Amino acid sequence: MIVVAGEALIDLVPASTLGPASAADVGRAPAAGADSTPGADSAALPALSPQRGGGPYNTAVALGRLGSPAAFCSRVSTDSFGASLLDGLHAAGVDTSLVQRGAEPTTLALADISPDGSAGYGFYVEGTADRLFTLPPALPDDVRALSLGTCSLVLEPGASAYEALMRREAARGVFTALDPNIRAGLIPDPDAYRARFRSWLPHIALLKLSEEDARWLAGAEDLPEAAAADAVAGSVKEWLAAGPAAVVLTRGGDGLTAATPAGEVTVPGVRVEVVDTIGAGDTVNAALLHRLDAHHALSPTALARLNAEAWRDILTFAARAAALTCSRAGAEPPYASDLA
Repeated sequence: MIVVAGEALIDLVPASTLGPASAADVGRAPAAGADSTPGADSAALPALSPQRGGGPYNTAVALGRLGSPAAFCSRVSTDSFGASLLDGLHAAGVDTSLVQRGAEPTTLALADISPDGSAGYGFYVEGTADRLFTLPPALPDDVRALSLGTCSLVLEPGASAYEALMRREAARGVFTALDPNIRAGLIPDPDAYRARFRSWLPHIALLKLSEEDARWLAGAEDLPEAAAADAVAGSVKEWLAAGPAAVVLTRGGDGLTAATPAGEVTVPGVRVEVVDTIGAGDTVNAALLHRLDAHHALSPTALARLNAEAWRDILTFAARAAALTCSRAGAEPPYASDLA
């Protein structure tokens, strides 16, 4: 079984970006059009549609849809949004026995969709359920992989509990995967977070991150493109030396690169008409784990032994899965049948 640990939240997405069949059955949005705010100018308040989300949540759903035995480990509200989040996991066949429940509200993320389909987010996280996650007992013996990342490793006190889970499970031989999925607006001290990130690397088998996240973690987000690329290349080497058996870098439509001590393998992206990019990176997380499992490589030793041909198969599968997600509104990862 693969366990995904981290936040589950509700994305509030402009309804104008969604087709009529795209809205998830998650109840009424807390912010909508003119009727939601008395006296407001209706032209200034776009209608918002609530969509299930959160990087780890999307990863768990994607794993379930691909057919991997998966479980979700988080703290989810007992409110109506929390109930809908659990419904989404159950529909994907994801085990929720590791989910903690609390009366605190569900985290909200306000999505801003750019004309090119990329998404930016503002968050409402104070006092919400997922940031009050506490360290659970040891995971079941049949757990072979643990995936973590995004806001859950930033927002305290839950961040320390997720970090403790990562360290504990890695120490007992569980394959650990990390997707930092940086949300810079939630990180008050970037240098402290970068140092904390580096402290995780000895406990990580697979590090997956976007090119933008790599630039931020390398402290190169404000450098010219060529200098930033050099900084990222140097940082990837440092990160590999610190512990991970592989670092996978996503480059949007330009594809994916896997860096290992033996060298690099790159595959191109799959061209599609992009609706939005919500959930694309989370789909990559799931697709990598699912395909690594097919190659019997959910262990640091087996991961290090993969040859270039195997990596091309794994990365191509992930690129195809992410492209399908980008062709759909919201975080709608593909099913196994879509990739057959």
